[in-house]
Amino acid sequence: MGIATSGLTTTKAPFIEQAKAEGDIYIRQPYELYSEDNQEAWRRLYARILPRWHKYAHPKFLEGVESLALDPHNVPRLDDINKFLQPLSGFSARAVSGYVPAFIFFDCLRNRAFPTTITIRDGAKLDYLPEPDIFHDVAGHVPMHTDRVFADVLVRFGEVARTAARMVQEISDSEERLRRLDSILKAMARFFWFTIEFGLMRNGDGLRVYGSGLLSSYGELEYCIESPEVQRFPFQLEWVVNQYFEIHHYQPLLFIVDSFEHLFAQVDQLEHWMLEGKLDNVSPGEPNANEQDLRSFLEANLEEQDPPG
Repeated sequence: MGIATSGLTTTKAPFIEQAKAEGDIYIRQPYELYSEDNQEAWRRLYARILPRWHKYAHPKFLEGVESLALDPHNVPRLDDINKFLQPLSGFSARAVSGYVPAFIFFDCLRNRAFPTTITIRDGAKLDYLPEPDIFHDVAGHVPMHTDRVFADVLVRFGEVARTAARMVQEISDSEERLRRLDSILKAMARFFWFTIEFGLMRNGDGLRVYGSGLLSSYGELEYCIESPEVQRFPFQLEWVVNQYFEIHHYQPLLFIVDSFEHLFAQVDQLEHWMLEGKLDNVSPGEPNANEQDLRSFLEANLEEQDPPG
């Protein structure tokens, strides 16, 4: 009964805590557990950000919102989302219990599955997000996945992660293997952060937002375009992989790509640099790979197999 009355509020959901305790990464979306407070939080989040999407979001994102038929009034059912999403790009949103180790996350992308959080932030703290929630994942990420070229960028990034795992597993010296993996993961995390999460793109009438961290933040969505305090530079791979970031405040530095084709080409370049050893000694600082992330690459099964069902 406790589970039924506690809803699916981020950090306060017994259903999620039980799944984590049992070691379950992939779970069902227990829609019956969403409380009225959870539904109201979704309604408020959606209603207040919608005008800013129309003003600042990339047109492909707005097309995605329409294609997915996102409901402004109710937390989305992932099964409904996937009925619209899969025919467009082959992607699906897949419910997870929370944190997914890095290699597993990226390999999901390679298999056109997006690990999706199912909890929603506390309605009393709409601007405070202790960890990703369903609004960030579904309203911030998933509309972009309806675009085939952008979806292919994610798949390509998953392939780069596989290349990284193969490379480091072939290094015989354990200390050198860890050192190089830590540097490569730092570079990959920075790339993902400054593109998929916080990317800007040139558009016919100025800059538009395609990064999900910005698209799911009511305050930062306007700030990233309008504030004179934000530094905005053309995307340069050598800058991106050496630029640390901090997650607990608005971003002071953002990078601009020209198109999704340009972004895809940069992922290709990232892999080339990795193979050439150019990611083996990137600048120190955030983010720091945790033990689970490192282990997920070192223990990755690189035999081709069917993606998890």
